[in-house]
Amino acid sequence: MKKKNTIPFEFVLEQLYSANVEIRPMFGCFALYVHNKIVLILRKKESSVKDNGVWLATDKEHHGSLKQEFPSMRSISVFGGKESNWQNLPADANDFEEMVIHACELILRGDNRIGRKTKAKAARKVLK
Repeated sequence: MKKKNTIPFEFVLEQLYSANVEIRPMFGCFALYVHNKIVLILRKKESSVKDNGVWLATDKEHHGSLKQEFPSMRSISVFGGKESNWQNLPADANDFEEMVIHACELILRGDNRIGRKTKAKAARKVLK
């Protein structure tokens, strides 16, 4: 029998409730979308536990200013150790919940440092 995946860190959904967040499975995790922008990924896996936590969708140009607000923020190691646009608010940080709640507040205020527009899915060709 296949184990049912449960959404980790459900308090995030409570924080973003007013934004009508959309949840989609992604890479064995859960991606959160607000207004057609991916904003967060919730990850809690038994592999690469260092990367468990809440991943911020951002751009490298915002890492410096976000690091000031989230001192425990770090790059994601499962991407090969190089810096990516995604940054992790690690679940093992002492201030994890406070950081995540603050990130949710920034998302609700429309802070442009968090979130990435998603590409529209191409229409499928119909074979006849």
